[in-house]
Amino acid sequence: MEAASYPGWTEAMEKEIQTLVENETWDILSLYIGKKRIDCKWAYKVKPRVDGSVERLKARLVVRGFTQKAGID
Repeated sequence: MEAASYPGWTEAMEKEIQTLVENETWDILSLYIGKKRIDCKWAYKVKPRVDGSVERLKARLVVRGFTQKAGID
């Protein structure tokens, strides 16, 4: 992944994970036997200033919920 090698995006991803931990919305657990994990991906957005320059880089970790099956996952 190219974004992970750019320091600005790496910092944005670290901030996102830190925020998830601080808000207690993130737990790392062992996967139950017979269950499949739900995939996630990074979504990147450049937040511009009015003059067009970059204000900040924003990275969000989003779940790919369409891979879930109701009542199973």
